[in-house]
Amino acid sequence: MGKRPLVRRRGRGGKQFRAIKTGKIVPAKFPNLQSSEQKVGSIVDIVHERGRDAPLAKIEFDKEISYMPAPDGLEVGGKIQIGNNVEFKPNNILPLEFIPDGTLICNLEKNIGDGGKLVKSAGSSAIVFSHTSEGVSIKLPSGKFTTLNPRCKAMIGVVSGAGRKEKPFLKAGNKQKYMTAHGKLYPKVRGIAQAAVYHPHGGGRHQHVGRQSSVGRTTPPGRKVGNIAPRKTGRARVKQKKE
Repeated sequence: MGKRPLVRRRGRGGKQFRAIKTGKIVPAKFPNLQSSEQKVGSIVDIVHERGRDAPLAKIEFDKEISYMPAPDGLEVGGKIQIGNNVEFKPNNILPLEFIPDGTLICNLEKNIGDGGKLVKSAGSSAIVFSHTSEGVSIKLPSGKFTTLNPRCKAMIGVVSGAGRKEKPFLKAGNKQKYMTAHGKLYPKVRGIAQAAVYHPHGGGRHQHVGRQSSVGRTTPPGRKVGNIAPRKTGRARVKQKKE
């Protein structure tokens, strides 16, 4: 019996699949507030956290230090307000019920008081689509819509660090360090490039799958590689209209 395929080794969670813990900072989230409380914080520093593409802003709220993704336009020495009746301007944090439609926001709370769970990657932003009786409709960066509680807080603006993927790595070593910091294995050996004893797609006189690459949902773990339970495969065919 050969060694396990990559998908099975990843499930076991070896050291090569784990993100490095050194260089990490405390969780980036909003400070804890009462429902009617307001705070004003000052930007102490802008720092980098290993494995995170967006820079973090170090903010001091009444001698309490908080970290959160830095939006565009934030600078050291500036001020950030958080609360219900704060001024509506970029970088401030306030509930969704007080943010008008069409506003670009980031660092959204998924549940009330969780400190911000959505739209935190570099260059990302969501749009306040509409206010309804069921809640506030948000258009996420993926294009999908979600409805959140109006009392969930969000930061006005766009997370800084956009364009981070436009610069090429140029060297395999640079990409290997990037992937290691993010807890991803690099490089990945293709299945067809391996021996038949190591992978279901391996072996043969030339590099080819040699069998159907689509497998079912209930396929045994050692064979469950390739396209798993696909809805459709191959090139999309354009249907011609009959005149």
